Amino acid sequence: MDYNKIRALLEKYWEGESSLEEEQMLRHFFVTHTQALPEDLREAAPMFQYFRLEQEKEIPQPAARIVPLRKSKPWQHWMKYAAVLLIMAGVGYSVQQFRQKQHELIAADWTQQDTFDDPEKAYAETQKALQLLSRNLNKGTEQMEKLSYFNDATQKIKN
Repeated sequence: MDYNKIRALLEKYWEGESSLEEEQMLRHFFVTHTQALPEDLREAAPMFQYFRLEQEKEIPQPAARIVPLRKSKPWQHWMKYAAVLLIMAGVGYSVQQFRQKQHELIAADWTQQDTFDDPEKAYAETQKALQLLSRNLNKGTEQMEKLSYFNDATQKIKN
């Protein structure tokens, strides 16, 4: 075969544009022509010879081993079932405790009685508490007026 034709096929092969028949021709050429190749063709010869050797190798089939399945019995995994049962019991107990606390809070609200037996005394205490609240709110209002005065002054300076 002409070396120029082989060079052209190799070029197509390296570019990834060769067909299967052309690759087969290259393999056949490099397997049959092992002696007296030009330097540029000698570089590719070992690769194609390797492909040919690997193609001829037989792949050993692994021995099929059949492992018998053991039948498991449901009671053999008793720890799984016990764990699920304990989790369910814990969740049930938590729900029961939550409901009991809710009932206690509701019952405490219904049974709570007035702290004052005399309505006039209760009215006087309520007035004291509201006056204290009013004083504290007025202090906050005074501070806000000072802040408003400060904001007005800074606006005049900016203008």
